[in-house]
Amino acid sequence: MDKQQKAMSKRVRISNDSLNSYGTRVLTSGMDVGQYCRNPVLLYQHERGNVIGYVKDLKVENDEVTGELMFDEASELSKRCKKQYEFGSLRMVSVGIDILEMSEEKEVLVQGQTSPTITKSKLFEVSLVDIGANDDAIVLQKDGKRITLGKDGECPLPVLNINKPNQQKEMEQKKLALQLGLPETADESATEAAIEQLKTSKAENETLRKDKDTLTLAGITAAVDTAIGEKRIGADKKEQFIELGKKVGLEELQNIFAAMSPQVKLSRTIVPQGGTLGGQATYSKLSEVPSERLMEIRQKQPDEYKRLYKAEYGIDCADYM
Repeated sequence: MDKQQKAMSKRVRISNDSLNSYGTRVLTSGMDVGQYCRNPVLLYQHERGNVIGYVKDLKVENDEVTGELMFDEASELSKRCKKQYEFGSLRMVSVGIDILEMSEEKEVLVQGQTSPTITKSKLFEVSLVDIGANDDAIVLQKDGKRITLGKDGECPLPVLNINKPNQQKEMEQKKLALQLGLPETADESATEAAIEQLKTSKAENETLRKDKDTLTLAGITAAVDTAIGEKRIGADKKEQFIELGKKVGLEELQNIFAAMSPQVKLSRTIVPQGGTLGGQATYSKLSEVPSERLMEIRQKQPDEYKRLYKAEYGIDCADYM
């Protein structure tokens, strides 16, 4: 075996993404090794004070953490561990990590997992151990407390809530039932029936609203046409008053028209009496009357003459009859 092969044979896997006997996984991609690299101590059985060496050339690659175990042989324990390690009777490596973040998201879970995945962690020590939790043995620590296996541990990992999606669905079902005015115990078929009923009622209300709008518009249009016929408004104002009716309502529009007086032309039609004048003439004041007809109007239509006189001069005509 050449030197390169011998160096490769000394590298050991310290951690990887595999499922451990805690029922969880520690993602290598989320493991912070910066602090440990500044003090890469190698302990025995995770016990502080039992320093037997250090870890050389720690690497994080290909979803695993690897390194070389260097024994200082400064104690009998270190010398013994080195001999046993080289012989092969003591060869399991385990890590101690602080848990920073955990997740129950489906994409980070694997078959057989019972606790959330540790997505972010900090490596604080590496140990040589006789028997670990599994082939990739680890010691976990959270909030300064070591996590031990079994339900009686001081700080056990939370159990993976595999029923969480169902529980969430049940909570949403109860909330929906209460919003629909049903008891919270109502099942899915009951809530679906209530939703369909609401949809039907909404459609019916929309139809009624459209029918009412159509009838209202017809009434407004008829009222405007009547006002035009009565000369209360001009035909050119029809659309303007229809829009006004939409805003104020039919009743208020009718009140507005009732307050208007029919339009009267300033001029009046004068029908000569006796039939000798033939046809009709319209005058608004005295100066518009032809001189040859002035006397006839004065004599035969005195009231009309007085009206034209007042329109011309602004004063009443003296009684001349």
